[in-house]
Amino acid sequence: MKFKTLKRFVFCAGIFVGLMSCNSETKGTEQSPNIVIILADDLGYGDPQIYNVDSKIPTPNIDKLARGGMRFTDAHTPSSVCTPTRYGLLTGRYAWRTPLKRSVLWAWDKPLIEKNRLTLPKLLKSKQYHTACIGKWHLGWRWPSNTDDGFVNDTIKIGDYGLKGRNDLWKKMDFSKALAGGPLEAGFDYYFGDDVPNFAPYTFFENNKLIQIPDRLKPADMFGTPGPMAEGWELDKVMPTITEKAVDYIKEQSKTENPFFLYFALTAPHTPIAPASEFKGATEAGPYGDFVYQVDYTVGQVVEALEASGQLENTLVIFTSDNGSPQRDGTNMAGVAGSVKKYGHDPSKPWKGMKADILEGGHRVPFVALWPKKIKGNSINNQVVCLTDIIATVASLVEIPYDEKNAMEDSYDISSLLMGSDAPVRTDIVHHAINGTFAIRKGAWKLILGKGPGGFSRSLNLPEFPVKTEGQLYNLSNDPSETDNVYAEYPEKVRELTELLNRYKINGSSKQIEI
Repeated sequence: MKFKTLKRFVFCAGIFVGLMSCNSETKGTEQSPNIVIILADDLGYGDPQIYNVDSKIPTPNIDKLARGGMRFTDAHTPSSVCTPTRYGLLTGRYAWRTPLKRSVLWAWDKPLIEKNRLTLPKLLKSKQYHTACIGKWHLGWRWPSNTDDGFVNDTIKIGDYGLKGRNDLWKKMDFSKALAGGPLEAGFDYYFGDDVPNFAPYTFFENNKLIQIPDRLKPADMFGTPGPMAEGWELDKVMPTITEKAVDYIKEQSKTENPFFLYFALTAPHTPIAPASEFKGATEAGPYGDFVYQVDYTVGQVVEALEASGQLENTLVIFTSDNGSPQRDGTNMAGVAGSVKKYGHDPSKPWKGMKADILEGGHRVPFVALWPKKIKGNSINNQVVCLTDIIATVASLVEIPYDEKNAMEDSYDISSLLMGSDAPVRTDIVHHAINGTFAIRKGAWKLILGKGPGGFSRSLNLPEFPVKTEGQLYNLSNDPSETDNVYAEYPEKVRELTELLNRYKINGSSKQIEI
């Protein structure tokens, strides 16, 4: 080869290698999927028609999402109520390991997520993801004082539901100052939402500030806890506003090079049951059904935005709920638990129980995953999974290493299931009810360490619960309705499951690792 030819070859090869090197730097970014988690609030297993053919609520967008991807039939929330599930989803850790041993954070409570805790957005930012939380937060804030540079609620104990003067704490706060301890501190680059739709302050948040300072008190006849409200606040405008924000965020991110993570936490169909006017009367299940129908519309808007911006093919979309439905009919934006059944609609079908319960209806939820580039369409997976598993699964899919012993303690990597495997990943799962009741399931066996449903169902006319034993034991394979308590008949199984649960409590992890 002549010298000039050799030089030209080396020069061209250098350019090629340089381009390949440049491409290799952006290749991971280009190939890393966008991640969108749509978390409905109080949506039951039997609400979407894809899960319940007898549902009185049309859910064409959720059904389409499921047919385009994978539908899980044995997916569970880490708690049968809101705050602990959100904590578990973002951290991969059961919330009962924190000071929150029962119920949820209440109005003006401080943050539940520990400042140094690894979270899903923190994890993804290590891979140059832009991260956003839009919608309901309900994981606490630090509220600035109007007398000094401190925070009013720093000394309030989490779980102190009898705190005197709680509803007047806002009088000590300066709403013009920046808040702390919210989504930004948890790792999100951007936040927009209303924190909790039934708690004051009634106004929208953006990042760590209130967009509009409350200038009046919520009317006594308006749904929600008492407290300050911004002028013009309307409950039925919340869902349309956060939906528009989520769609706009997707459009904006389509113009950037880096992948994004959107945690879209809906405020529906939780109380206040406030469907927008265009959805009223759209179903045969009253205001509750109409609000679920609005949830379905919102799912469609998100998927449409991904498709229109050319991002759907390489976006992992997960749709699920934070717990089961309380089955309220929407009377006065709420209604009695279980009252929606008067329409012939059962949000928990085919399971027994509802939101807050330790029974299956409290924590078994719809879970749909769509990723056109990777997940086979119209597939069904019957393996047990938990919302805590999302973070370890994302870490695996995006190839991010983490300290398994000191982070994501209750999160299993279910990426193999998403890719089509039917081999079990979890051998067991821990359940938790609003009143602190525990249950543990291994295979078909479910042990409940308590005598009743542990939640809202206790107020209903359900079949009598056992009183002669200290707990309940069911075999879900032949007794999915949890009616035949065999606790007294299988003492060895009770002992085995009790010891397993205790080991998980003591070890600080429910994964099969040495701690």
